[in-house]
Amino acid sequence: MVALGLQAAHFTAPQQFSIRRHRNFSNFIHCGIAEPSGEPAPLGQKTKYNDGLFEKAFMTLFARKMEKFAAAPKAGEVAKKGWFEYDYESFVEVSQRVMQGRSRLQQQQVVREVLLSMLPPGAPAQFRKLFPPTRWAAEFNAALTVPFFNWLVGPSEVVEVEVNGVKQKSGVHIKKCRYLENSGCAGMCVNMCKIPTQDFFTNDFGLPLTMTPNFEDMSCEMIYGQFPPALEEDPASKQPCFADMCSMADPSSSVCPKLQA
Repeated sequence: MVALGLQAAHFTAPQQFSIRRHRNFSNFIHCGIAEPSGEPAPLGQKTKYNDGLFEKAFMTLFARKMEKFAAAPKAGEVAKKGWFEYDYESFVEVSQRVMQGRSRLQQQQVVREVLLSMLPPGAPAQFRKLFPPTRWAAEFNAALTVPFFNWLVGPSEVVEVEVNGVKQKSGVHIKKCRYLENSGCAGMCVNMCKIPTQDFFTNDFGLPLTMTPNFEDMSCEMIYGQFPPALEEDPASKQPCFADMCSMADPSSSVCPKLQA
């Protein structure tokens, strides 16, 4: 889900940008949090946001693309809304309908198809040329993630991480994932965001990416330049349901049903 939030900047010649400029740009594309503290709400409370045209444009773009793969809406609901009529809740609702009747792998494939459909022809190959898997490319993409990814997951910041024994600023700390706190679904987090995004960057773009959601506080760590673990070795694939939050939860199961094949 990350890739489309970044595509406008990804395919501009790298020499025209600097990481510092994109850090400053994050002040222009702000997180839109409406909480008095300016920070995400405590766990158990849903963070309030003031979404502007930029945020709503991306919500609409993704939702309309995903509608093609979604199950029919409930009786009385509008099947397809107009531009800027989607809010974050309706975007998440479309994601939930995409999950219906699909296996874990099928859900991930839908997201990949949506991502590819929104990129210009030859984009992955061009990305590989512009951003070979170097420390600079990893740090550059981490810096871009902060301003261009917050419409989906809320505020984040670049952090220093260690990749193959080398310390570098290619990590992104998401304070409290908006996608996870609004859906309350571990399976949606893993199948509709984590795995497709990791695979898209690692396999299509050629830049390794690992995303590690923290299901206890709903934060998330992204590390560009680090290969993700195999799914069967990833703790996220064994996460139980948020029994008190998810409408699709199965409290009797030790693992979220959406994470099972």
